[in-house]
Amino acid sequence: MNILFLAHRIPYPPDKGDKIRSFNTIKHLSKSNNLFLGTTLDQKSDMKYVSGLRKFCREIHAVSFHKKIKLLRSFFSGISLSVANFYDTSLQNFVDKALNERKIDVVICFCSPMAEYIFRTPLFKEGKMGSIRLVMDYVDLDSDKWSQYASYSRFPLNILYRIESSRLFKYETKVNRIFDHSVFISEREVTVFNNLNGDARNVHVISNGVDGDYFSPRSRENGAVSIGNGDEKSSTDQKTGTVRPSLVFTGVMDYFANEDGVRWFCNSVFPRIRAQIPGVQFYIVGNRPTKMVQRLSLVEGVTVTGFVEDIREYYWLADVCVAPLRIARGLQNKVLEAMATGNAVVATTNARDGIIAHEKVDIVTADDEESFAQEVVTLLQDGQRRREMGMKAVENINKNYSWGLNLKKFDRLINNRQISPKQTANANRLLSTRC
Repeated sequence: MNILFLAHRIPYPPDKGDKIRSFNTIKHLSKSNNLFLGTTLDQKSDMKYVSGLRKFCREIHAVSFHKKIKLLRSFFSGISLSVANFYDTSLQNFVDKALNERKIDVVICFCSPMAEYIFRTPLFKEGKMGSIRLVMDYVDLDSDKWSQYASYSRFPLNILYRIESSRLFKYETKVNRIFDHSVFISEREVTVFNNLNGDARNVHVISNGVDGDYFSPRSRENGAVSIGNGDEKSSTDQKTGTVRPSLVFTGVMDYFANEDGVRWFCNSVFPRIRAQIPGVQFYIVGNRPTKMVQRLSLVEGVTVTGFVEDIREYYWLADVCVAPLRIARGLQNKVLEAMATGNAVVATTNARDGIIAHEKVDIVTADDEESFAQEVVTLLQDGQRRREMGMKAVENINKNYSWGLNLKKFDRLINNRQISPKQTANANRLLSTRC
């Protein structure tokens, strides 16, 4: 089967949530299909990553382009900023050519703005898509994410974010009307979408996974210390030899939700923890830390690592992993990876929502600063409970978050149309509605 896969961001390296999902989807589908990949680059230097995808794709077209002028124009024309942000005429030409010459059986769009390349292709406008199946992997509901951003932002950004949330939701519902299948990352996303869009149709859940062989537990090697009721291994101060309990957060650190989460944790939660356990250390681990995130290293006990070669080293170092996200959509890979490596995890409701887990068995949930701090302290003081929670977490991941098992659902979708081809005959009418 020939599949045209359109991704809003190059799916390599798989070092952040959306790339992890898109890469693993491509890797899985390439085993029994021919893939033609169209994608955009965050920056020109990302072109070096294209080679990492060639063994999975028969053809790749990756483009880098300036976006600011287009975003300004789209705002005043009433078009979603997200849709404008990822649209490029060169990539459109690639899509048009692939649909005309490559005998495409299925189009998979990764992230809703990529549907624009289908809406603007001549075959679609003329209602000549024929039997080509259209699958949208929304991943999560981006319009709701923008609404959350608005709640945590000041004027005028809060106004801009609310406008984008409204425009993008109209676009997301339009995509659902036209595409054969709509995929979300969790039941929570489906519930939110269905509640907001009473006419939603053919909506499916395909969850993320974790590479259990790669993200696996390993005994930490930095020396042992007795904390509370159990022995546990923690980081060691190389100068003094003092062993210190360690907290770890992972994520791409120029992402607004991650910035907001670590700032809240460092300012409001971490001081409460250190008041009870003075030597505790907090590691913010992830690429591209903003200046705001870098300044957090001035807080006593906080280390901002920036890019690291092997993030597992920090999962193995951690005594407790924290996910203090006040803004979150979809499924948090950072939480799944922490669980897969055998860690006890304390997360906000937003960070753990959508994850199959059992409260205080394989994860702990807390939302306000006092309860979050206390849950972390309690775990740091009880090594046996940490170990038991970590073991349960690994069992959970192995059972529910296998990439191979979850992505088999894509195989069923691309072979099952479910919708009459007459949907494309209504394309011009639907396209006349500005989104």
